[in-house]
Amino acid sequence: MLLWVGLGNPEPGMARNRHNIGFMAVDAIASRHGFTPWRSRFKGFYAEGRVGEARVLLLKPMTYMNLSGESVQAAASFFKIEPDAITAFHDELDLAPGKVRVKKGGGNAGHNGLRSMDRHLGGPDYWRVRLGIGHPGDKALVTGHVLGDFAKVDKEWLVPLLDGLAGVADLLAAQKPEDFMTRIARLMEPKNGV
Repeated sequence: MLLWVGLGNPEPGMARNRHNIGFMAVDAIASRHGFTPWRSRFKGFYAEGRVGEARVLLLKPMTYMNLSGESVQAAASFFKIEPDAITAFHDELDLAPGKVRVKKGGGNAGHNGLRSMDRHLGGPDYWRVRLGIGHPGDKALVTGHVLGDFAKVDKEWLVPLLDGLAGVADLLAAQKPEDFMTRIARLMEPKNGV
């Protein structure tokens, strides 16, 4: 079983925040692949289903971003899921909007959700799907940018990104991260004449 975690904040007023793109990603996967309805457990909401050949547990921690690891650790312990079978979907300031990178391990770059996961899982040896939201250009503007809602114009890349990510999630489940990234990059290429 794989554990795919969308990172975000639970307040209804934060649902469209850039920081909640992880929640948006797992919602898109659940919808595309016919997962069970979301249920409350593990200090979050979870849904079960299959992506390709893999059995996947989707999780949205409801602990707020800074305590995400509590929820992840509870679900991982219950299902006996090792860190290398865990993937976090999260916002990434250092990637342009619509860009996606997958990596295993590494630093948390100041991301409080990843920092909490590192602490509760005993290290950074899990996968990350880094979803680019862009940087506002000034460090003083970062908090407002991350906790701000996506602008209407962002739908031009956000909707295709989430749809594409859900559509090629079977490559991620099959442990083909390079193919997953390549397919998303192709899907996000501007169309001729647009």
